[in-house]
Amino acid sequence: MIYRNPEDQVIDDAAIKALTGAYGERVTSLSPVAIVIAAYNEAGAIGPVVEELPAEVCGLATAAIVVADGCADSTAAEAAQAGALVADVPVNRGQGAALRLGYRIAREGGAAYIITTDADGQYNPAEMERVLAPVVAGEADFVTGSRKLGSQETKDPVRRLGTWVFATTITVLTGKRITDSSFGLRAMRAGVTGVVRLEQPQYQSAELLIAVLARGFRVSEVPATIHKRQVGESKKGHNAIYGLRYAGVVLGTWWRERWRRGPAAPAPSPARTGAVVPPGSTAASGNGAAAGTPPAEAASQGQGTAERR
Repeated sequence: MIYRNPEDQVIDDAAIKALTGAYGERVTSLSPVAIVIAAYNEAGAIGPVVEELPAEVCGLATAAIVVADGCADSTAAEAAQAGALVADVPVNRGQGAALRLGYRIAREGGAAYIITTDADGQYNPAEMERVLAPVVAGEADFVTGSRKLGSQETKDPVRRLGTWVFATTITVLTGKRITDSSFGLRAMRAGVTGVVRLEQPQYQSAELLIAVLARGFRVSEVPATIHKRQVGESKKGHNAIYGLRYAGVVLGTWWRERWRRGPAAPAPSPARTGAVVPPGSTAASGNGAAAGTPPAEAASQGQGTAERR
């Protein structure tokens, strides 16, 4: 993994050292599935979220990793008490930076697959099976849930319009039909996160999605649900500010990645990863699912090598 900002590497290295010192082999020998959560001042919400995470997904054991991103409340302690491995970062850098650290912890700890969800309880943990199944089955490298294909409880017309606008924009820019670019419940091969270029400190969902599409990874969408936040307040800010910043990430990432299209990695066989393939598991490919051409070059499963540039 190559860091653009040396300070970020110093912070991440220190966080991983502290995490390993606190948890030992729980960090260095992770379960096959790492559930990564970025949290910022989510006391009261993070505990129930961690407690409701499944012990197994697709027949594979899970480990919860919470990156407490410069929290000024009891988020870190609450997540740890609920059973998560907690990387308590002293400085607030943003959800993108926190997830990037979580991905690195998962890869270096030996996890084969990564699932992401949010700390606010808006996503249904029972749907993790649905997003991970196509990846475990070797049918996709990256799967994202979609509220457009599933359901959403929000009645905010601006947010609904924004979801459609950004999904349509990414579809036009990448040539792959996408219905929801900002859904937080996602699953991927762990090695994917070490191959793509991730720089955004915030709004990383669009950067990650565009990057995996540009690199030729196979991407699918599945129906999923987003619920209303029950505890605390959204950290995204006012709709207009959020929209402008998100648009900047979408366009900036596409501009950066437009010349970087190239081979990524084929899906490993279940035998190679030790994964259990759910009977009859298939990737959702209709009504908006996007699938890339199967890549030709191999990248290491679970560890991933950073793109050299």
